[in-house]
Amino acid sequence: MEKNQQLNLTQMKNCIKKLGSSTEKYGDPTLERFLIARSMDPNKAAKMFVSWQKWRAAFVPLDFIPDSEVIDQLETKKIYLQGLSKDGYPLMVVKACKHYPAKDQPQFKKFVVHLLDKVIARGFKGKEIGNEKLIVVLDLDQIGYKNVDARGFITGFQFLQAYYPERLKRCYILNMPWFFVSVWRMISRFLEKATLDKIVIISNDGEKKQLIKEVGEDVLPEEFGGQAKLVALQDVVLPHVEN
Repeated sequence: MEKNQQLNLTQMKNCIKKLGSSTEKYGDPTLERFLIARSMDPNKAAKMFVSWQKWRAAFVPLDFIPDSEVIDQLETKKIYLQGLSKDGYPLMVVKACKHYPAKDQPQFKKFVVHLLDKVIARGFKGKEIGNEKLIVVLDLDQIGYKNVDARGFITGFQFLQAYYPERLKRCYILNMPWFFVSVWRMISRFLEKATLDKIVIISNDGEKKQLIKEVGEDVLPEEFGGQAKLVALQDVVLPHVEN
């Protein structure tokens, strides 16, 4: 670790203590994510970390959201959890045509946490290190106006930004229809530059080949040019996030 980074980390830990919290349960890789998300500013990173701790304690008291609390969202089978990419990142596939705007917003937020926790846990090699990332493939094929949920998209990305800093490695958007372009423009206004920089809209064969190359054929589903079968989120059993 660079000297400056180590200094920032030490200052961040001191700030967290001053804010009345503790870093005892967390390793440096976890804290570094918050530092990067706040441009290496120890004070801002400490505030973000403490805010995350308080949110996590209140929103996820069991430290995971069980399937039973998000069953309605799981039944639509719109989220798939594949294997690990060539670089070891878990791949989540979202079928937007199976999604409908949630009537129960609190439950939808629980679902966002449930799926993010589970996808990240898919990347654990025995034990969480704290710097694991995920790759998302957002498939807009066959999406209709009834599936458009700008609020849901914004919620998902804002949760990633506020509570899962530096967890997103890349988000690929495929099959974007013409009518969704203006919706995406509006959603983009709510995203931080760091998040937007990780989003790739696939619009030609060259970009699709790059996606296959970066993710790996054995993990990418057949319909995107890979060789894998889709696996529904709830069909993947992980000891870290199950009851």
